[in-house]
Amino acid sequence: MPGPEGDRLLYVNMTDQTTSYEPFPDEWKLLGGRGLSAKILTKECDPTCDPLGPDNVLVMAPGVLGGTTAPTSGRISFGGKSPLTNGIKEANAGGNPGQHLMKLGIRAVIVKGKPAGADKRYGLRIDEGEVSIVSADDYKGMWNYPLCEKLLANEAKTASVISIGPAGELGLSGSSVACTDGDKERRPARHAARGGLGAVMGSKGIKWVLVDPGKARARQAADTKAWNALNKTYSKDYLDGPQMMKNGTSSVVPVANMLNTFPYKNRTEGQSPDFETLDGAKINATFEERGGGMHNCMTGCIVKCSNIVHDKDGNYKTSALEFETLTLLGASCAIKTFDEVADLDRLCDELGLDTIEAGAAIAIWMYSGGMEWGDSAAAIKVLEEVAEGTERGQMIGNGAVATGKALGHKRVPHGRGQAIPAWDPRPLKATGVTYAAGPMGADHTAGLIVNPGMPAEQWAQASQEVQLVNMVCDSSGFCQFLGPNLDDIRKYYSGLYGIEVSREEIADQGWDCMQDEWNFNAAAGWKDEDNGLSECLVEEGIGPDHSLKFDVSLDIINQSKVRFPAREELFVGKASG
Repeated sequence: MPGPEGDRLLYVNMTDQTTSYEPFPDEWKLLGGRGLSAKILTKECDPTCDPLGPDNVLVMAPGVLGGTTAPTSGRISFGGKSPLTNGIKEANAGGNPGQHLMKLGIRAVIVKGKPAGADKRYGLRIDEGEVSIVSADDYKGMWNYPLCEKLLANEAKTASVISIGPAGELGLSGSSVACTDGDKERRPARHAARGGLGAVMGSKGIKWVLVDPGKARARQAADTKAWNALNKTYSKDYLDGPQMMKNGTSSVVPVANMLNTFPYKNRTEGQSPDFETLDGAKINATFEERGGGMHNCMTGCIVKCSNIVHDKDGNYKTSALEFETLTLLGASCAIKTFDEVADLDRLCDELGLDTIEAGAAIAIWMYSGGMEWGDSAAAIKVLEEVAEGTERGQMIGNGAVATGKALGHKRVPHGRGQAIPAWDPRPLKATGVTYAAGPMGADHTAGLIVNPGMPAEQWAQASQEVQLVNMVCDSSGFCQFLGPNLDDIRKYYSGLYGIEVSREEIADQGWDCMQDEWNFNAAAGWKDEDNGLSECLVEEGIGPDHSLKFDVSLDIINQSKVRFPAREELFVGKASG
């Protein structure tokens, strides 16, 4: 099967339902995932386009190391112009589709155009590299879990699926793209959630993508002996280390609560009185009695941060129930228990909704008096209305800012139209700089720094450095929880291609791709003088004396866009900051 020298781009034109392969440019050899998506969108997409119109471009790009035997390296990026931020957006997910595409030498799927019939649904099949667009009208309106069960019923065990739920079909700005995970059940539980890219996929008329690599082999490195030695050493170092994510992101709850970044009641407080019943330790304690446990979301993952959550009767409910979801659908809505949040998480996965955006929208409605704080039954009911297309279902499905506008409610915590993640920018100022000036808007995966005591003079540089490392990580296909640094990634690239990738080259690549994204956003209408976060985060404090505010000047925020000299820490730090 194709190796690095035989890679290609798959173009899909939904206006006339045609497909074609183009050779993969050699100058992009070291680009995948987010970085490749940025290059393609810069070249192929008009930044001023309507995000849900025919001129937007949807990119599905695995990382450079996808399909190889590098550990935990199969993540896939989805890119396009966001209906939430009105700028460039990338969201990535685990599962197996990214690995499968790369085994077939497909470095990116580039979807253009829009079908004439708004009611038509299509499926894109990639069978061992053979591509076809088929009718998917009988999947119209289906939720993600039954969709994948039906679609995969008669498919090979090697197949994986990318899909959207009703939220994406309805063009709702809070919608996500689902990928099936690496378990034999192939559940659509891995979501590229942020930025509304499920709506972009829905606007193209695509309900699902099925990828079957057949008997395609893993991608081979130029120097197999050196590659295997690198894999062995790198995996051993990780497994012999602290493995911070071995209990999943839900285990972060007590620490986040202590740091005043476990927001309560629409971020009016930084701590929740219910943190103990939302703590991931409570989830893990149920494994022996209920079943479930920790697992790897994609083949070849050694982190295994994903928890499988069962209900009290021992039946599968959801995976993974993560910190962000426990915060936004739990604490921020004053919902008290992880079991209640698990129900909401499963429903969001079924509908294809970002749990951060949905949770923030529901909290705004609760704050404005639309429903009682902590009423999980009412939250379930309104989420079910998303699939029904009711007025309030569409309001919640379109996210926090849309909900605030519809209710005439001004207290909406966001950055560039995107709901603030769990990690609050008031105690974590450098993270707030990422939200305020980064090309992804309010997205913790773009550059999270959990250091509440950091001095002000370090905020801009810390934000820039972790953004750069995360850009390269999200381009490589590695999971951020593996903690790769720039030296790790360049060594893997060198081993894969049999070349020497220097520190300067890998750092320049990350910076250039960030520049691509900033330039796209500038052309789309973003202005540096508008970089910042919503007033409630600037004016209202949290913490014991309510003194923690996002009191960061615009000068410091915008310093993060001016390149700092490369420090040693840039190459030996961790991707997650």
